[in-house]
Order: sequence, then structure tokens, then C-alpha cells
Amino acid sequence: MSTEITFQVEESAEGGFEASGLGVPIFTEADTVEELRTMVRDAVECHFDPEERPKVIRLHFVRDEIIAA
Repeated sequence: MSTEITFQVEESAEGGFEASGLGVPIFTEADTVEELRTMVRDAVECHFDPEERPKVIRLHFVRDEIIAA
């Protein structure tokens, strides 16, 4: 049982945010960061049994920025 789970968060091309669990098949999306936090918590609760549920959820935000050369 792991005590922590990490999600990679990226801005969606359609707007909002997408979160993918690293090492676990969990994916969710939301329009705002606040909604995303709720959606990630709900997804983790649905995916894991209570005794196996991680105690910490880490959101790792990844942002691509293109700079003209």
C-alpha cells in the first residue's frame, strides 16, 4: 500500500484541466483547479478500497510554453 499518489495535470486543449494518475489507471478532468481537486479526490476514492487508499494526493502541474527562436 502506497501512502501517496501523484497525478500529472495539464491544461486541456478544449479548456480546463486533465489529470492522469502516474502508475495507476485513473484519469479525470475539470474546468477549474478547484473542481479538479474534487474530481481527483472522488476518482481516488472510487479506485481504491478504503484500507488501500493513499493518504496524500499530489498534483504535478505540467505546462508547455513555446518561445519563438
